[in-house]
Amino acid sequence: MFLKNAWYVACTPDEIAEKPLGRRICNERMVFFRGLDGVVSALEDFCPHRGAPLSLGFVRDGQLVCGYHGLTVDVQGKCASMPCQRVGGFPATRRFPAVERYGFIWVWPGDAALADPETIHPLEWADNPEWAYGGGLYHIACDYRLMIDNLMDLTHETYVHASSIGQAEIEESAPQTKIEGDTVVTSRFMENIMPPPFWAAALRGNALADDVPCDRWQICRFTPPSHVMIEVGVAHAGHGGYHADARHKASSIVVDFITPETETSIWYFWGMARNFRPGDVELTETIREGQGKIFSEDLAMLEAQQRNLLDYPERNLLKLNIDAGGVQSRRVLDRLMTETQPALGAAS
Repeated sequence: MFLKNAWYVACTPDEIAEKPLGRRICNERMVFFRGLDGVVSALEDFCPHRGAPLSLGFVRDGQLVCGYHGLTVDVQGKCASMPCQRVGGFPATRRFPAVERYGFIWVWPGDAALADPETIHPLEWADNPEWAYGGGLYHIACDYRLMIDNLMDLTHETYVHASSIGQAEIEESAPQTKIEGDTVVTSRFMENIMPPPFWAAALRGNALADDVPCDRWQICRFTPPSHVMIEVGVAHAGHGGYHADARHKASSIVVDFITPETETSIWYFWGMARNFRPGDVELTETIREGQGKIFSEDLAMLEAQQRNLLDYPERNLLKLNIDAGGVQSRRVLDRLMTETQPALGAAS
């Protein structure tokens, strides 16, 4: 079940730099390419001639040429030409609203008449010289809601990420969950603890001592349809923790855009935005590599979890207080899908 009347991250600009990109989003097959003016277009990945994927073709003069028989469609999806054939009467290919913003390409898989670019999730760190960002993309064979559960309950770090960001104090500190409209916020604060390896490295990267007690925080924010932003960081103990002056801490925003492909697979756009030493390209790459390894550990666990759930469909999963963030996020999604179902005809 997906919210289709919503903006999802579809790809990054580099993915369509050389050729059109085919991608399945919320069970809709799409192809992304740029027109002559450089604006991104998203069409149904289906040639009206013989049904070949348009993404197997190429872009010529800002139009998409099918790689099977050469039928050409423009950025609006209208059939423009075909060698020695008349195609003006062919039906137009469905066009999906697409917008390039914040370093990502966003797409709206639902009713195009309802798509408003101003509702795209705001990213305060994007295009801001005081911030640096590095990230990547994983394809993961799991229900998108399992990833939301994973990110809204970071207790698993103690076990899945024991060598990087995990530590016993995480599960010893009870999380607090609250709902703010359609946003779910789960927070955890740890005081006077030693930083785990990843955060010790971040402190060193910010020219701070890494071998002294610190205060640590994790503030996870879920917003529909499937975005999770996590404020994370450590500060030298005794300087105010989360509210400490920048001179005493290393803090970042973990960026998680979870785009459903099918009911059991996702495109996971991950990254980290930081506001210390933003001009240090080497530090950005070091953090990106470290974070990529951490998320690869999530990938392995989530895919194994999904296989188990498919093998045991009759089993009911237990819910504990640490699951509150994921549970409340699913309730928000269920409510919004119920509210928007009449407009969609049927949720899918």
